[in-house]
Amino acid sequence: MTAGAHDLRGRPVIVGAGVAGLLTALLLAPEPVVLISRAPLGGDSSSMLAQGGMAASLGGDDSPDLHLADTLAAGDGLCDEEAVRRVVEAAPRTIENLQRLGVLFDCGPDGSLRLGLEAAHSRQRIVHAAGDATGRELVRALAAAVRRTPSITVLEGMEARRLLIEDGAVAGVLVVADNSAVALSTARVVLATGGIGGLYGDTTNPLGSFGQGLALAARAGAELADLEFVQFHPTALDSPRRPMPLVSEAVRGEGAWLVDEHGRRFLADTPGAELAPRDVVARAVWQQLAAGHRVFLDARQCLGQRFTDRFPTIASLCLEAGIDPATQPIPVRPAVHYHMGGIAVDADGRSSVPGLWACGEVARTGLHGANRLASNSLTEGAVCAEWAARSVAAAPARASSRLLPTALPPRPDASAIRPIVSRALGIVRDGETLREAAAALLPFAESDNAASDPAAVALMMTLAALRREESRGAHCRADFPQRDAQARSSRLTLNETLETAAGFADTSSPLARRA
Repeated sequence: MTAGAHDLRGRPVIVGAGVAGLLTALLLAPEPVVLISRAPLGGDSSSMLAQGGMAASLGGDDSPDLHLADTLAAGDGLCDEEAVRRVVEAAPRTIENLQRLGVLFDCGPDGSLRLGLEAAHSRQRIVHAAGDATGRELVRALAAAVRRTPSITVLEGMEARRLLIEDGAVAGVLVVADNSAVALSTARVVLATGGIGGLYGDTTNPLGSFGQGLALAARAGAELADLEFVQFHPTALDSPRRPMPLVSEAVRGEGAWLVDEHGRRFLADTPGAELAPRDVVARAVWQQLAAGHRVFLDARQCLGQRFTDRFPTIASLCLEAGIDPATQPIPVRPAVHYHMGGIAVDADGRSSVPGLWACGEVARTGLHGANRLASNSLTEGAVCAEWAARSVAAAPARASSRLLPTALPPRPDASAIRPIVSRALGIVRDGETLREAAAALLPFAESDNAASDPAAVALMMTLAALRREESRGAHCRADFPQRDAQARSSRLTLNETLETAAGFADTSSPLARRA
């Protein structure tokens, strides 16, 4: 920390140092801002683990209209079409801006950007970096740019525990490091904290990413939306390592097949086959596993000895697990990968709480609907960071004149919550298990211990899943397999959730006993 809390009064505070947070800070320059990073800058973010690329209509046979159509189709009736159009039209220019900031995207021999194909895209429009290390390259370049920008004060090794609210609006952020708390006085906070994968046992996200931004916003009174929609990536490397290494969809884009232990290609008759929307592929893999089969991704015919050159990161992860992807099929299983729901925000990233913005995975912009189109997430984070930064810059700078509270909330720990969430909020759900989960989660959410914040987020997700009595996109209900004719977004506050969940409280429930 290079400045005292008093010196930072009134500056915008950005919580999170993945792609969305780093870009927001850079785009606010030269206005002085504070960037809070839980880990050393450039480490421990979901962005760092992103193998997939950024979707943008850059090819001669492509257009924003085609990108729009593919996104709407994947979103299964719940996308905000206006929001989608704004993002896909801005995406090509955003790629150019990232290149100016030093991001080294993969190019062909003629120097033009190399465009890949991923599931549910009708055109080759995925821009990658270092083959399968796009997120790492984005964070490298953006973190270096942040280091060079004197207007950005980076607080590393610190985490935000609470938003401080006065008269219904943001008044500050309670930041913690080494069990000591500091209250930063500000009327402008941007949450860019990533997703909720750490609430699950099988996840491709950092285990520390369990919805901290959602908890901060919810406890401040913000409205959250579409929390029931959790995307499971169909092809995580089936190994004991956590987070689970991802086997990028781009491998299937190169022609790899999903097969069982007998070599049977079980998706051959599915529209789109291995490149069907992720919810379709994830459920198909889950059904095979549930029936006692094993599932493998076979790239021997399409890539063979070229695998390492094309996907060096994945090849290294496979070899570490004792698998040579050039000569052996790769064992895979679904894992939680991305959260389509989040803090409900408007076109400028503003939440329902004055002074609070959100961008990246923690925000629900309306782009993804019920099922995210592959490689739209990094694009969304980069595009929406610009809009949020513009809105924050236009908002008045204020600092509270009161002495802000610094009582230290417990450090969050999701370990007690993971078994409940993994069972109730998996690929296929049912009302009875969800009600049991609500009863088990409520005491944790109402407590003042380490499980409280993760449980509050999980409880809101559970109630949203209970209320959606249909199967749509990534939300599949065994007891409501049909799609409702009315497509509608779900919205919740924490107070509403706690009141509703009290009706499910039953200490005799199996999940409550197991917890």
